[in-house]
Amino acid sequence: MTNDLEEKAGVILNEIIIHEVGMRDGLQAENEVVSTDQKIKWIKQLAETGVDIIQIGSFVNPKRMPQMADTDELFNYFSKDENKLINVVLSGLVLNEKGLERGMACGVEMFCMGVSASETHSQKNTGMSIAEATERIIAMAKNAMAAGKKVQVSVQSAFGCGYEGKISEEKVLSLVKIFLENGLKNISLADTAGHAIPDQVERLFSSIHKLDEQIQTACHFHNTYGLGIANAYAAYKSGVKYFESSFAGLGGCPFTAVAAGNIATEDLVHLFQQMSLRNDIKLENLIAISKEAAEYFKRELPGTIYKTGRIQ
Repeated sequence: MTNDLEEKAGVILNEIIIHEVGMRDGLQAENEVVSTDQKIKWIKQLAETGVDIIQIGSFVNPKRMPQMADTDELFNYFSKDENKLINVVLSGLVLNEKGLERGMACGVEMFCMGVSASETHSQKNTGMSIAEATERIIAMAKNAMAAGKKVQVSVQSAFGCGYEGKISEEKVLSLVKIFLENGLKNISLADTAGHAIPDQVERLFSSIHKLDEQIQTACHFHNTYGLGIANAYAAYKSGVKYFESSFAGLGGCPFTAVAAGNIATEDLVHLFQQMSLRNDIKLENLIAISKEAAEYFKRELPGTIYKTGRIQ
């Protein structure tokens, strides 16, 4: 998967990859349902910044999450030859077999799916136990890969749970091992509750990288307690390659105790560019999108760099 993605995204081997999730994880937390036309505009603008992957929606029950009701329509739109985006992969989140079926029908390029390490969060998020979710996700992932799709599997609530508190690192590693045993090598750890701290991040990812030399790791941090960027840096130092973030810091899982936004994409890109990494991404364009989002939602959003500008 990785070489194909790198070739399509136009980045060099061993470079970090930015997975923009604001259109899904960001907008799902908003009370207001954003119009399809506005979403299309933002997706096109995000693609022009040079980010590598854009997650444009999730295949969930529209009655439960009306913000995602037009996900099929969005993928169908960008699947048309005249609307195809260049040098960016479009991803979608699926929770169950029906979601996978919908995604396959409308042209999803990369499927994201996961299992929570917290029984309570798993039940609230999917209505399934960890054991049931794991069995079903593995089967779904294999079906998607057999169809030639890119797949990323995740362990959610990997660093702690808003309901259960501390999550055993062995529990997280056991889920990662099950994924690896089933040939799933692109694995994300999601800090759904925002409980992660940098030394925990470094320790856990270092342990995972020892399990399989071909593993490709991703991270997804929420900024609930202000440690998102610090955790991203710890993940980078541990060898993580894929970084999930949301423009303006929008987002938050609605099925956790304290919902808070993601790392802001422009903040993350600013960090990496200060380290002379990913200078190909157009930071000023990201800042402009975040400013537009703040105007759209008529409030100050959690991101920092869209307000301060880059360090000169």
